[in-house]
Amino acid sequence: MRIAERFGRWLLLMWLLPWPAAAHPVAQGAMELQLEPGRIVLDVHASMEQVLVQAAYGPAATATLPERIRLHGDYLRAHLRLAADDVALQAGPAEALAARPGRAAWRLVFPLPAGSRPARLRLWQDLLREIEYAPGNPWEASYVLRVSGAGAGEGGLLASAQTLSLSLSPAPSAPAAAPPAPAVPVAQWIAHGLRHILAGYDHLLFVAALTLGARRLGELVWLVGAFTLAHTLTLALSALDVIRLPSGLVEPMIAASIVAVALLNVFGSTDARTPHRRLLCAFGFGLFHGLGFAGGLLEAFADLGGGAAVTAILAFSVGVEGGHLAVVLPLWALLAALRHRRAGSDPRALRRGASVAISLAGLLYLAAALGHGPLA
Repeated sequence: MRIAERFGRWLLLMWLLPWPAAAHPVAQGAMELQLEPGRIVLDVHASMEQVLVQAAYGPAATATLPERIRLHGDYLRAHLRLAADDVALQAGPAEALAARPGRAAWRLVFPLPAGSRPARLRLWQDLLREIEYAPGNPWEASYVLRVSGAGAGEGGLLASAQTLSLSLSPAPSAPAAAPPAPAVPVAQWIAHGLRHILAGYDHLLFVAALTLGARRLGELVWLVGAFTLAHTLTLALSALDVIRLPSGLVEPMIAASIVAVALLNVFGSTDARTPHRRLLCAFGFGLFHGLGFAGGLLEAFADLGGGAAVTAILAFSVGVEGGHLAVVLPLWALLAALRHRRAGSDPRALRRGASVAISLAGLLYLAAALGHGPLA
């Protein structure tokens, strides 16, 4: 049992060491795939952020904005794969399209073999993945995809480094009524929310700090519930364009939340008012975490619109909570096991040591968010 206890301590401390903690560097956009006789046309709409990030680390760093947009079309062509019935297709030169303010758009045309009409398509992209926002935390891009044209099939969410498979319906023999709006790929949005959490350490560190501070399971339920309510509220309001705050405020506040809750575990554990303060922190800082979740998703939600956006937000939130539970449940179980091993006493030294490690990680993230330090 002593070996198991020592291994548990080592595992917990290694899990909570201050690895580089950064925001979720996600660029979002939309794609429309048009199936036409003899070719597939793919229109890509992306935020200007995506163009500027890629240009800053590429040969277009000193180019004018129109030139950066043009060169980004070549970058898209090199980092996007499309296969029809398992046959790789090659796009011609990208054509820049007119786009609304703050966005850029390109058209890629993939010729099909003469007389062929694919039944399946597979898409894959790794845009921005070679650029690190912080050590160990690369940028990524995701797109809401719609399929239109004769015999169009379903759309989906084309996430970074994830293959999206599409089945196309048979070509219609006669003109048909306009197809209904495609269903929201709920499972894909849930998976996207899960990846969104597990790929970034900021929200996970905050939830871990909340878990370390809870003394009873009921208290933990209240803390996680308050955090969930707060971030779901601001995620929905931000995605629906009801409230917006600049990332220059949101990201430092998320970093400060990690430090604040971790230090509350260290210095406030004997204060009778600490549980109430911790609950207020969970809800108050949770509002900023929700805005952080929405930061990279606003473009995608805007392209969905209406009820589809609400469905996507709910599905994404389910994935986010799955990521949180992946931290809360094992960590609470480990703490409970250590407490039982010590005959009911509270392993305060371990809690405080892990909280100190989390606070250091939060300070590193705060330095990055403010544009200073090794992660900037």
